[in-house]
Amino acid sequence: MIKGTVRASESNSFLSIRACRPWRVIRWQNFLAGILILLFSSTASAQSDFSAFWKKFKSAVIAGEKATVAEMTKFPLSMPYGVKAVKDKEDFLRRYNEIFKGEANAAQCFRSAEPQKESARRYEVYCPFKESPDDKENAPIRFIFELTKSGWKFAGLDNINE
Repeated sequence: MIKGTVRASESNSFLSIRACRPWRVIRWQNFLAGILILLFSSTASAQSDFSAFWKKFKSAVIAGEKATVAEMTKFPLSMPYGVKAVKDKEDFLRRYNEIFKGEANAAQCFRSAEPQKESARRYEVYCPFKESPDDKENAPIRFIFELTKSGWKFAGLDNINE
């Protein structure tokens, strides 16, 4: 045999070996399909997890269960421009009325509010000023929820007019 050349019989034998192993191709396709299913199911799972989180969070705010709401909050809690962030659970409990009864009446708003999905990791709920609770067209108080390593958490409060 001359160096660098391959006989036709050797070339064909290589192809026949590859042709006899279609299970490798199928296994690879199954792997890719599994990855795609996981990606799509994790997004759907995050949405359903948020629904369960929202139901519990909303109920706790409406009932005034401060400790439960605090457990569902990410610290430091972001606050509107010019307002100091809420640094920890104790600060949160002390400032609870400022957060949920300040510019908006969160308990009243949350009864009918629908969370808006901003991304796979973020939802927002918009509430009107407490002086005009029926003004759904002007709802500048934004409650922000984020998906963290430990699940969904209340992550911030903002007045989009500021």
